[in-house]
Amino acid sequence: MDNSKIIEEFRKNHGKVGGMFEGMNILLVTAIGAKSGKEITFPVAYTIDDGQYIIVASKGGAPENPSWYYNLTSHPQVVVELGDEKFNAVAKETINEERERLFDLHAKVYPTFYEYKAKTSRVIPVFLLKRA
Repeated sequence: MDNSKIIEEFRKNHGKVGGMFEGMNILLVTAIGAKSGKEITFPVAYTIDDGQYIIVASKGGAPENPSWYYNLTSHPQVVVELGDEKFNAVAKETINEERERLFDLHAKVYPTFYEYKAKTSRVIPVFLLKRA
């Protein structure tokens, strides 16, 4: 998926975008590609828990994880853009009760994520991004 227009809009409008992300809190993550080894930037909706950013690898409820999932599991050191701010962070995949709690916290803000969960048999991964 080509995110270049969303990324450009994000940077031009201090973190605000329209389209499928309109009305959502969005951040940009720049990670190292698991296969390519190149920097890859992608937009993702976030919520916050105890000063850390929750992002969910839902891929709209698809049967497979989004490609960025593998980038974060291979290379957890990332750069986050939030509005006009840019900072280093570490991505940590959550498991079990913590993953469930954070998924629910995120889905209460963005109820569409409950629909994504219902559409797939996979356990949708949840990451915390912590400032480095």
